[in-house]
Amino acid sequence: MTTKTKSDYPDNADQSGLKRVGDSVRERLAANPDAYKVPSDEVELYAIGDFMTAAECAKMMELIDATAQPSRVFDLDYSSGYRTSYSGDVDPHDPFVKKISRRIDDLLDIDPSFGEAIQGQRYMPGQEFQPHNDWFHPGTTYWDLEMGAGGQRSYTAMVFLNEVEAGGTTDFTDIGLSIEPKPGVMLAWNNAYPDGLCNPKTMHAGRPVQAGSKYIITKWYRTKRWG
Repeated sequence: MTTKTKSDYPDNADQSGLKRVGDSVRERLAANPDAYKVPSDEVELYAIGDFMTAAECAKMMELIDATAQPSRVFDLDYSSGYRTSYSGDVDPHDPFVKKISRRIDDLLDIDPSFGEAIQGQRYMPGQEFQPHNDWFHPGTTYWDLEMGAGGQRSYTAMVFLNEVEAGGTTDFTDIGLSIEPKPGVMLAWNNAYPDGLCNPKTMHAGRPVQAGSKYIITKWYRTKRWG
């Protein structure tokens, strides 16, 4: 008989850190006229147009093509059908990638050391990422590992890189919001409520691409130094 060991971290681990990051980003974006707050009482979500130029998007897509492998989601692999895109971390030492990463850091005013490496994702027809939250769930096999490697995911920044012929929307399923990919547009959202508790209403999905392809980059932030 196997005895489950008690986690070193409570279910509400990092509540104070999540509140601190959320308060800071909220103040930062409120002062930015280019940051549009999506009307919602349930999710703190912002859109920033023209975050990347067309040339920058094209260059990032080339880097994604050079690194993308079948996606995984912690315990699940590509064959599960849960996440059928191809993805990969673009080289964090590449000067171009560093420039984009710093731009995201500056926009959100989050300590750069809190940021994970930028991940590129490519979706071809039929590929999707089923509904999920970006924050880590207590009781999972990876809970203690992630809590000890930077803590909870506080903020998500995602940039659309290309026009998609059909499909490929990003849907926040619990609040009935569907967003079409627009090149260069960033979405940024708080993975917690203002009080620092993780927000289940941030459940979102990358809907299947019906025609063409879809490219995005994602950068997740923790509550303290990542890694």
